Amino acid sequence: MKKYILTNFKLPGLLALMLILSATLFQACQKDSGTGGGTPNVKYIRITDPLKSDSLIAHAFMGNTVAIMGDNLENVMEIWFNDQSAILNTSFMTNKTIIVAIPNVIPGTVTNEIKLVMRDKSIVKYPFGVDVPSPLIESMLCEYVKDGGTAVLKGNFFINDPSSPLKVIFPGNVEGTVLKVTLTEIQVKVPSGVGPGPMVVKSIYGSSRSTFYFRDDRNIYLNFDEFTSSGSWRSGTTLFDASSLDRKYLMLKGIIGDNVGGEDYSGGGFVCELWSDANGRPQKNFFTGSPAEYLLKFEANVIEWSGAYLNICWGPWASSVGPYQNANYWQNTNARGLWRPWEAAGGSFKTDGWITVTIPMSDMKYNNGFAAMEFDPAKAGSMSLWMKGPAAKTGGNCKMEVYFDNFRIVPKK
Repeated sequence: MKKYILTNFKLPGLLALMLILSATLFQACQKDSGTGGGTPNVKYIRITDPLKSDSLIAHAFMGNTVAIMGDNLENVMEIWFNDQSAILNTSFMTNKTIIVAIPNVIPGTVTNEIKLVMRDKSIVKYPFGVDVPSPLIESMLCEYVKDGGTAVLKGNFFINDPSSPLKVIFPGNVEGTVLKVTLTEIQVKVPSGVGPGPMVVKSIYGSSRSTFYFRDDRNIYLNFDEFTSSGSWRSGTTLFDASSLDRKYLMLKGIIGDNVGGEDYSGGGFVCELWSDANGRPQKNFFTGSPAEYLLKFEANVIEWSGAYLNICWGPWASSVGPYQNANYWQNTNARGLWRPWEAAGGSFKTDGWITVTIPMSDMKYNNGFAAMEFDPAKAGSMSLWMKGPAAKTGGNCKMEVYFDNFRIVPKK
């Protein structure tokens, strides 16, 4: 048999599936089960893939499922990996085999042993290491944070060990000052002079680079500064004031009725249209390739919002002329996306400052009646934003004030 180190970390949500897949191995193990009664003995540990049943492992990541192979294992009542107790399922236990998932909890005391507690309280130990993954960086609360501000990173396995303190490296290899750390969140002060690019988090268990960019400047097509919405009939209300994230921003504001949205007006409005031909942009689409490989991102600051959907409507580059003029919302020129966080929040939604919103381009799949429609990447050279749709209170009178900035389409990876 060959030695094998398990390195494919699995998230907790996959454990049930992994146990189901291991049933094939369990059935094979039943053939050599016996009545036991002798001294328990662990011979080796292997992965649960029947095609790799000759692969022995000396350690594995938290959350992985392993097969403990030995003799007289039917009386095992508890299994501990370091100081963490595993959940046992008698359906996956025989005299010769125990299939068990390694606890997905970082050990407080590392013994590098598996401890089997028997029915008679006797203990059998076997050397085995549990690996903790390097930091998993999933997202930032807001990808645009000013110098000196506090950036919030979301993810997992953020371990701030006293012997090896957690580090956050901004683009340009500039280290930020870590303010607060939990297992799933880091608050870090943004150093001066950093630019756009991926971030790196280093812990005692390794380092990881983010797939997202800090201050992402890739493929921005609407930021209300260099890239404006001028030239259309309804370009929206833009402001530059104390609420600004990055110079000018768009404000959509008003009273929303049930499925009734107004247009734009001084001091508010419900619409912002970008007709790229009328704006003087080169004739092209915002992106090329499969929508499944891209994300729509933008920053938003929600003051209050309790009705209507943000309709993200797409149209061809030449949207200022027939047959597309004024059609990106009212007609099914192309499939649209919807942002409606107040629904999931119980009818009302607001943020504590600016956040980054991420919507997969594969979620651009609705027609103007919110039914299913296929997205056409060849008609993605203009965009209109309309607040319209169901109100939280039937009959309307729902307040809405939302700020937007930095619309961009970026690769997932």
